[in-house]
Amino acid sequence: MIAALVTDEIKYCPRCASALVRRKHFGHLRPVCPSCGWKYFTDPKVAVAVLIEKDGQVLLVRRANDPQRGLWTLPAGFVDAGEDPILAAERECLEETGLRVKVTGLLDVIFGLEHLRGAHIVIGYRGSIVDGVLRAADDVDRVAFFPSDDLPELAFSATRKILYKVR
Repeated sequence: MIAALVTDEIKYCPRCASALVRRKHFGHLRPVCPSCGWKYFTDPKVAVAVLIEKDGQVLLVRRANDPQRGLWTLPAGFVDAGEDPILAAERECLEETGLRVKVTGLLDVIFGLEHLRGAHIVIGYRGSIVDGVLRAADDVDRVAFFPSDDLPELAFSATRKILYKVR
């Protein structure tokens, strides 16, 4: 259903500028150019999240923007086209928390779109702090370590899945 909404956003062929029509191809209705035959396939959005643990506590960030403003999540964000997901995870952690981290392992790969602007796939990593000064930045307004048995309200089910997987 949500994928159908995304395909409604593309109206004209990027090759010849003709108006697109919806036709069934490869089992789904998708935008197709009646002039040149180009077909639109929605690529999944991929995000990464990093679990940082220190002294029995987990690092969380509080969202400063919608959706789920004011709720907590792991440091996370989208992977840019052509970007290594591990480097994206380390970049996002630095941008949001001020901490340089090193990814030390894969925790989970989670499928499921939670909101229209969200990711289809979330890759959860474990990481360790290399250096830096803890501070809220980018699209978060607070960062803090929490005991794993006393977490604040979490923003996303992917966050819950990653956190509860390591408990």
